[in-house]
Amino acid sequence: MSLMNSAGALFRGQTPLAVRMRPTSLDEVAGQAHLLRPGSPIVALADPDAQAPGTVSVILWGPPGTGKTTLAQAIARSSGRRFVELSAITAGVKDVREVMQEALNQRDLYGQSTILFLDEIHRFTKAQQDALLPGVENGWVLLIAATTENPSFSVISPLLSRSLLLTLRPLTDEDLGALIDRAVADPRGLAGAVSLAPEARAALVRLASGDARRALTALEASAGVAASEGDADDQADESPQDVVVTADHVAQAVDRALLRYDRQGDEHYDVISAFIKSIRGSDVDAAMHYLARMIEAGEDPRFIARRLVISAAEDIGLADPQALQIAVAAADAVAFIGMPEGRIPLAEATAYLATAAKSNAAYNAINAAVADVKAGRMGPVPLHLRDAHYAGAKRLGHGKGYVYPHDHDLGVVPQQYLPDELRGRRYYEPKSHGAEREIAARLERLRRILDS
Repeated sequence: MSLMNSAGALFRGQTPLAVRMRPTSLDEVAGQAHLLRPGSPIVALADPDAQAPGTVSVILWGPPGTGKTTLAQAIARSSGRRFVELSAITAGVKDVREVMQEALNQRDLYGQSTILFLDEIHRFTKAQQDALLPGVENGWVLLIAATTENPSFSVISPLLSRSLLLTLRPLTDEDLGALIDRAVADPRGLAGAVSLAPEARAALVRLASGDARRALTALEASAGVAASEGDADDQADESPQDVVVTADHVAQAVDRALLRYDRQGDEHYDVISAFIKSIRGSDVDAAMHYLARMIEAGEDPRFIARRLVISAAEDIGLADPQALQIAVAAADAVAFIGMPEGRIPLAEATAYLATAAKSNAAYNAINAAVADVKAGRMGPVPLHLRDAHYAGAKRLGHGKGYVYPHDHDLGVVPQQYLPDELRGRRYYEPKSHGAEREIAARLERLRRILDS
């Protein structure tokens, strides 16, 4: 029998590997340790003997492939509850009401409780979500809803207030590695018909970017490629060979180059360094290239967004005050919509920052001020600036001689603000770029008044 007729049968004509490898109990769930501690709501829901209320509905919020459907099915299997699954993409109010009525009948006639798993609840309209309320409130169903979008924006308040909100995290590289190893060996998976070269395993983990489904789908496709090549080799050599999945097979299966990129190694730091320096150097094309490399290598988009926010404050500053707002908005957008769409606001922020006027004056100012404080150059706060709102403060001279700037036409008056030891010290020196050109001119006038 050829290799494809034996091992290859595992890779075609069957339920997808990601479905076959769905855990049958919470013990098999990869990752989400923070939700699976003894006594946690998820564990209590899955325990048929637990004394916890049986009608506590749950909203699972997390990126794709983190185990939302898996957790719902594992709870149903372990607890012995009836399980009904609906997708918000195809289901309507009529479907919801039918499920509620059947759940009520099952409870009243047979004493059996029902779990309703509603995938992508954020796609339900307000009216459709309203239809869930009677069943949730009266305990006809235990609702487990899944969403990739922030429930605060996508789920109606009455439903949120009646449910526990649990946040799922992307799987770690260790979680994904263990998941892949299990799928290779498990009889439900590839049953040991292939082995993974270390580079192939690392590539699969990297390409998955915290998504279990993506990891198993890529593994299945890669094993299929390896089996096909092995079958051809067998026919040529007339002797069966072991199927070893290599990094080459992974690259062919996913139709993309495997980037040499270790999220904890040198390449991680080299690429992010090149990214930030390209923005600082106003080379938008180079910055976009390094952004693409990080995205394709599975870099955490939140890490990229944080670096953009830092770059906006450090390298652009008040030369373009909009830069920080745009960077923060991009970080919020990535957290809200996730990937792969999150690459778009990241690209928009990258383009804006790279083409913006640059100034590190604010960055230099705080560094110089911190250096003085660390060196002990501080001095007491001038008496007229001290708090005078408590009993006895005026007797100590606090607030005496303070001039209220708003009482004067210019809104600024000659007055000392720095301690005596630092009088005349300059920290912020604006550049002549962008909006700081105007700030520099105004600051010169302000300092003349303050020092007069």
